[in-house]
Amino acid sequence: MIIIHQTLVSEDILDKEFVCNLSACKGACCVQGDEGAFVEEDEKKMLKKVYPAVKKYLTKDGIDAIEKQGYWVTNDEGVIKTPLMKNGPCAYTIWEKGVALCGIEKAFLDKKVKWQKPVSCHLYPIRITKVGAFDALNYEKWSICKPACKNGKELGVPIFRFVKTALIRKYGEDYYEALEATYQYREAQEKD
Repeated sequence: MIIIHQTLVSEDILDKEFVCNLSACKGACCVQGDEGAFVEEDEKKMLKKVYPAVKKYLTKDGIDAIEKQGYWVTNDEGVIKTPLMKNGPCAYTIWEKGVALCGIEKAFLDKKVKWQKPVSCHLYPIRITKVGAFDALNYEKWSICKPACKNGKELGVPIFRFVKTALIRKYGEDYYEALEATYQYREAQEKD
C-alpha cells in the first residue's frame, strides 16, 4: 500500500490495466451482484434531488423498486446501497442496444441533472473501505471485468488513469497529481 494524502492506495491501482469494454460485458456491473451500489451518506440527498429528472429515463421495474424501497436502502450491516429491481439489476439501470447503463448518468450526460452518479460507481473497479482515519483504495477483481482488463492492457491504461475523473471528483486535482507523480516515480525506478 502507498500513502497518498489521507488514503492508502493498493499498488494494483497503479500496476494493473483496466478500460471498460461495454460491447463485451454489456454493463454487467449494473446488473449482477447481491446488492446495489454503495451510496455515501452525503449522496442520499442527491439521489432524492435528481430522482424527478432521472425517473423519465428509468424502466417501470426500476421506478417500482425505488418507489417501494426508497431512493436508497440500508443493508444488514448498516451500509447504504442503491435499491435493486426484483430480478436483480440496480433500480437506476437502463438499457440501450442491449447494454446496461446508469439512468442517472444518462440524465447527467443529457444535462438534465448536475450529479453524475454515486461515486462508488464512477470509481469502479476501485473500492474504498475505511482503515482508521484513512480511506483504503483497492482494486476489486470481478470475473465479469475480464474484457476490461484485456482492453486496458491492450491500450496501456492503468486503473488510476481510467478513473481519473472520478478520483478528482472524490479527492481533488492535487490528489490525482500526487498519484500520477507516484506512478511516474515508480516507472522511472523500474527502468533504472
